[in-house]
Amino acid sequence: MSNLQYYSYPGAGDWGRETMHYSQAVRVGDVIHLSGQGGWDPSTVEVKPNLLEEVDQAFENVDYALKYAGGKGWSQVYRVTTYCTDIQAVHNRIVENFRRWMPNHEPTWTTIGVAKLGLDTMHIEVEVQAYDQEGAAAAKKE
Repeated sequence: MSNLQYYSYPGAGDWGRETMHYSQAVRVGDVIHLSGQGGWDPSTVEVKPNLLEEVDQAFENVDYALKYAGGKGWSQVYRVTTYCTDIQAVHNRIVENFRRWMPNHEPTWTTIGVAKLGLDTMHIEVEVQAYDQEGAAAAKKE
């Protein structure tokens, strides 16, 4: 739908758009929908070699993608879906990141165990939806 606003941040976002023909985020009304964010370095697309650091980086990438799309970050997130190759190994770290990034609210959350993700080196992908009424109004003025 070409009438929607799509966003791909520099580095990994540009790589995804050019290599795989997808965007990191799209605005639909007052909602920002993110594609799954992995634990990759946003500049190089290299996935963190340590599993817990990979989880932390995925959460940082969500924040980056939301802000790149004009949002305020995790404070606006109301829905989270995590895709994990080993749910038990990352579950507690995900909860720690929820408490770190969203200390004032608890989003809805679904976690799904998968055999494989988009890159062979990935073990987690975090997909969110964020309510951004102010940003949507500002984006319409552009």
